[in-house]
Amino acid sequence: MSEIEQHPLVPFLPENARLLMLGSFPPQRKRWCMEFYYPNWGNDMWRIMGLLFFDDRHHFADNERKRFRKEDIVGFLRTVGIALFDTASAVRRLQDNASDKYLEVVQPTDVSALLKRLPRCTAIVTTGEKATDTLCRTYSIAPPKVGDFSEFLAEGRAMRLYRMPSSSRAYPLALEKKAAAYRVMFQDLGMI
Repeated sequence: MSEIEQHPLVPFLPENARLLMLGSFPPQRKRWCMEFYYPNWGNDMWRIMGLLFFDDRHHFADNERKRFRKEDIVGFLRTVGIALFDTASAVRRLQDNASDKYLEVVQPTDVSALLKRLPRCTAIVTTGEKATDTLCRTYSIAPPKVGDFSEFLAEGRAMRLYRMPSSSRAYPLALEKKAAAYRVMFQDLGMI
C-alpha cells in the first residue's frame, strides 16, 4: 500500500477573502513549477485567472521558463480576496500520477476551521469532482452541477458552493469554455 502524503502547503487565507477556492490535493512535487497552489505548468488555473481578470491568458506565466509567477499570483489573490487550500489534508496516491481519480482521501480538511479564519467569506468554489464530492460529504449537501451552485450553512453563515470545471488539462474542455464558467461565478459574486 502507498504511503500517506500530508498536504505540503499551508492554507493561503488573506483576511479580506470573500471566496475560498478548494482543489483536491497538489500533484506530486516532480510536477511543480512553483511552490504554491495549482503548481503544475500543465494546469490552466492561472491562465483562466489571467484571461478573466486581465484579458491575457499569459498574465501570470513566464512562458520562457515554463513557470508561473508566484509573487504576481499572491498579490492578485490578496487584492481580489481569494483564499486557497484543498479538500484533503492527507491522501494516498493509488497510482504514480496526479489524477484525482487515483487519490484516496485519508483525512479531509477541516473546512470549518478555515472559514473561522475567513470572516468575510460567503462562497466556496471546488475545482473538480473529487474536491466537490469531499466537501459535499463534509457538509451533507448535494453536489451542484458543473458551473452551478448550491446554498448551505457553515459557521452560522449562509454560503454558496460553486462547482467549477477542473482546471486540469486532463478535463476535456477548452480553456475559453472553462473561463466562461468561472466568469459567471466571479460576476455573480461581484468580483469582476
